[in-house]
Amino acid sequence: MFILGNFILALANLIYIVSNAYIWIVIARAVISWVNADPYNPVIRFLTQVTDPVLYRIRRRLPAMGGLDLSPMVLILAIVLLQSFLVPTLNQIGQSLR
Repeated sequence: MFILGNFILALANLIYIVSNAYIWIVIARAVISWVNADPYNPVIRFLTQVTDPVLYRIRRRLPAMGGLDLSPMVLILAIVLLQSFLVPTLNQIGQSLR
């Protein structure tokens, strides 16, 4: 069972690293939206393609706040909540299987 425990621990670490990277991508996208960046720049296109599907779903459910886009903050809070719940739970399951 230690192999399954190690796999679950590795999965928890992977989820933590990927979610942290996605938080930084969302922050970069929010900062880029404050300036008039070139939409044909490959970095801007990557940030837009990676974040817009998720942010669009949040924007549809949030009420209008007078031009203030709170969807990046809501997404970051949701990711932090997921990290705070899922990663420690997987770590405890992995440790118990070792």
